Amino acid sequence: MNGLRMAVLLAATLTTGLMAGVYVIYSNAFMPGLGKTDDKTFVGAFQAVDRAILNPLFLGLGFLGSLVLTLVAGLLSLGEDALAWIAIAFVLNLVTVIITIAVNVPLNDALKAAGDPDTIDVTAARTAFNEARWRSYNLIRSVLSTVAFGLLAWSLYLTGKSAAQP
Repeated sequence: MNGLRMAVLLAATLTTGLMAGVYVIYSNAFMPGLGKTDDKTFVGAFQAVDRAILNPLFLGLGFLGSLVLTLVAGLLSLGEDALAWIAIAFVLNLVTVIITIAVNVPLNDALKAAGDPDTIDVTAARTAFNEARWRSYNLIRSVLSTVAFGLLAWSLYLTGKSAAQP
């Protein structure tokens, strides 16, 4: 059981780290870079990236995988020193999923639904997208998932330490 617990906790840590990386890249590179472009470029590029990111690898392994793996790691760690840290990481991951579903995805979907940037009023579409709101909530996701990643890394340390004790 100890090997399984470590493997699942490691997978939860890695997938949470990957998600933190995705959110941080959006916060520190993608959105600031797009923010400096004209409206047509912004709308077209954002639509293309949003369509591309909706794939099984991202959705299954990263986005939902980090949440499910953290839950399973917690269940496998009942009664262990690391449980509290894993539980907090799970809650933080859950909040990022809720924010994504409640805020970011509806904004993404509305921008995609606006239509082809060659045939729509791209200024109106970009304004309706509410870039500041999207970026603010993404920053929250970045912080929460980075903290969750750190907590899971600490949990790995605690789990390894307790496994090494006779």
